[in-house]
Amino acid sequence: LRFSEIAHAVPDLSDRLLSERMKELERCGIVDRHVAATSPVRVEYALTDRGRDLEPSLAELKGWADRWLD
Repeated sequence: LRFSEIAHAVPDLSDRLLSERMKELERCGIVDRHVAATSPVRVEYALTDRGRDLEPSLAELKGWADRWLD
């Protein structure tokens, strides 16, 4: 996904905070960052194998949140 697509999916998160979190996820090996040499520059993020391995756990957490949180 592009940065703007992620920002749109999480509307209450500032661009600054999202940028910090994406850098942290990249350092942890959960996402890969790809910069396309276009004008304007296009930054895309993709899950690594490590990140995809988290999907079942996150799905369970989402299910819990859907059941218990407003």
